[in-house]
This record gives sequence, C-alpha cells and structure tokens, in this order.
Amino acid sequence: MTIIVRDDGFHADDQTDFLDLASDTDPATLDPSLAENIRIAFPSSADGRGFSLARILRLQGFTGRLRAAGHVLSDQYTMARRCGFDEVEISDELADRQPAEQWLFRADWRAHDYQARMRG
Repeated sequence: MTIIVRDDGFHADDQTDFLDLASDTDPATLDPSLAENIRIAFPSSADGRGFSLARILRLQGFTGRLRAAGHVLSDQYTMARRCGFDEVEISDELADRQPAEQWLFRADWRAHDYQARMRG
C-alpha cells in the first residue's frame, strides 16, 4: 500500500488515473495538456530531477494534480511543495520510519524561506 502526504497529514490514496513520468524525462518533451493528473517518480531521495520537472510543468501552465512518488523524505516535503507538487506518495515502510508528525512539521512550506527572511 501507499500513503499520500498532504499539508494536513497522511491520507489513503484516492486517485489512480495518473500519467506517470520517470525522473529522467526530457523536460523538452513535457506537455502539460497531456493529463489532468501527473505522478513523477523519485527512484532515490538523492535524485532531485523530479523537483525540476514539477517546476517546469507549473511554469508551462499545468494546473492539475501533481504527485511526487517514491523516495521522498519528510525533509524534502517543503521543497516538493514549493516546486509545485500537491502531494507526495510514500510507501508504508517510509511512513513507519517517518510518521505523520515529521511531515506535518514541514507543512508550513510557504514560511521560513530565505526570500521571506530578506523581505522581513
């Protein structure tokens, strides 16, 4: 099973109709009109290409549901949200190692960035 992480905690998966993109998808081939829901794979927590793909899709006008799936850590949740992901799909095993409290700690992703500090 998988767990869906959103700003308000853990959820059961409620969506199965996704266009799946690999982390090595060529950004030049992205077309935000291809699907209403896109899931981008994260084969490793050290592979940040999915963050770039999400940002590019949002800049191209994609307004649908964007999900990061795989090896995303709770420490990366803020970055995922800032890049344009709506949610993160993790395994039950990762949810056991990093419970909802660790994800909720990072749910205020609009605050505490360097730009906010510079403006303040």
